[in-house]
Amino acid sequence: MELIQDLFNYYAQNAWYVWEMFYKQFLMSAYGVLFGAIVGIPIGVVIAHHHKLSTWVISLANVIQTIPALAMLAVLMLVMGLGPNTVVFALFLYSLLPIIKNTYTGIRNVDQAMLESGKGMGMTRFQVLRMVELPLSLSVIMAGLRTALVITIGVATIGTFIGAGGLGDIILRGTNASDGTTIILAGAIPTALMAIIADYAMGWLEKKFRGKAGSSALAR
Repeated sequence: MELIQDLFNYYAQNAWYVWEMFYKQFLMSAYGVLFGAIVGIPIGVVIAHHHKLSTWVISLANVIQTIPALAMLAVLMLVMGLGPNTVVFALFLYSLLPIIKNTYTGIRNVDQAMLESGKGMGMTRFQVLRMVELPLSLSVIMAGLRTALVITIGVATIGTFIGAGGLGDIILRGTNASDGTTIILAGAIPTALMAIIADYAMGWLEKKFRGKAGSSALAR
């Protein structure tokens, strides 16, 4: 009970600071996934249509994913310097694997009958992609974005080591304090809540898009 009381006292005294770090960490994660989507979705589409490239591209994304976050930040810091931009670029790299892989899987799993139907209606390749393939694979792509966002929220915490801010600042302060359990929890709990809320919200969107894709497929 004393720990809970200390936690409430910390939030009462530092509410604005905690919110500022929460917002900063969410922005870094969101931008990382946004840039990952801008780059990863087109790459996923390309390798879905050129299957021989898929092994190489997905393997490269897998290699990036296995690099420890601190090592990634250390290397990027030498090139890009300190600050949130370096963290956003690292999060962009970490988000590529789930986005590319899910886009590839979604496009490859589109029913061939639907593709033939679109071509039979005189659609161009781009129209088939825009009106058939992407709508039918959108829920799978959203699942990749969901995974990427949850991953980046966790990784963004270590951005504190290069001066990027975020909830990692609070956690780091706790580790440096003589009795910092309360401070560590004050940073860790909002991080976990952010990941849970993001996962739930993206899951809701994923179901929405799945329903729309099913309806559009029935309409055709």
